[in-house]
Amino acid sequence: MHNNSIYVLILLPQVDICPEELHNSIKSEVAIHSDIKPFVEALTRKLAEKKITLQPGKNSWWQALQEKQKKNAEFVEAQANDKTVPLNYYAVFKTVQANIPKDSIIVSEGANTMDIGRGILLNNEPRHRLDAGTFGTMGVGPGFAIAAAMWCRDYAPNKRVVCVEGDSAFGFSGMEIETMFRYKLPVIIIIVNNNGIYSGFDKDTMQEIQSYGDVAQSTPPTALSTEVRYEKMMEMFGETGHLCRTVEEIEAAIKKAVKVVDKPSIINILINPQSNRKPQTFNWLTESKL
Repeated sequence: MHNNSIYVLILLPQVDICPEELHNSIKSEVAIHSDIKPFVEALTRKLAEKKITLQPGKNSWWQALQEKQKKNAEFVEAQANDKTVPLNYYAVFKTVQANIPKDSIIVSEGANTMDIGRGILLNNEPRHRLDAGTFGTMGVGPGFAIAAAMWCRDYAPNKRVVCVEGDSAFGFSGMEIETMFRYKLPVIIIIVNNNGIYSGFDKDTMQEIQSYGDVAQSTPPTALSTEVRYEKMMEMFGETGHLCRTVEEIEAAIKKAVKVVDKPSIINILINPQSNRKPQTFNWLTESKL
């Protein structure tokens, strides 16, 4: 206390259960190796002991935060409730979330697929989500799903693994489906297919672009072939996959896939190649200081 004023030093901590992540990207002011739940409980107790309280809504910071939260919620709700065909990401994830078993292990990878899915496609139990994290590594999804399904086989046979893939991400290691068939693992593979990385083109636009000349020069590297029938990979093993364009088709496909207990399933969902997303203020981690 000085001249009847109280000065409070505010430090921004980094709390992480994995010590190797501390000080990654930037140096943390306070690095705390802990699970977030006991840390928050201990911090709350300590603040109470010091008689420090927070009053939401009483200052400009809280008001700005509440306004931002309100805008985000309105955008997501509007997108998630929009069943217009071709579908958008949010409507797909809302439907998937509502129809998969509540205790599922969720594997997710892709560009928009993983980013948006983290906020809508939620696991209900701890350590039931496997994804590429902030590094954005592509191709890890099917391998993660196989490992999770092998664990389920031995320790939780009634639990399901749901592997949600962007079409680009699935292209890196999609043939791991053979491993799933070989070991009779009932992984539910859901491919969110937008014909590209972040965004693609519809069939007519893609044909027009490629008509300009050498396709190797005119085709953007982030654009993939349009409406690829990934579900037909099931036919290599004498099975049938699911092609979906509507919410109702997704619901029916998931219900059928959940009943399969001795082999994988593929649900290929064709969405709007230019599907909108909430603007991403902070870019992915691009530099590691490990």
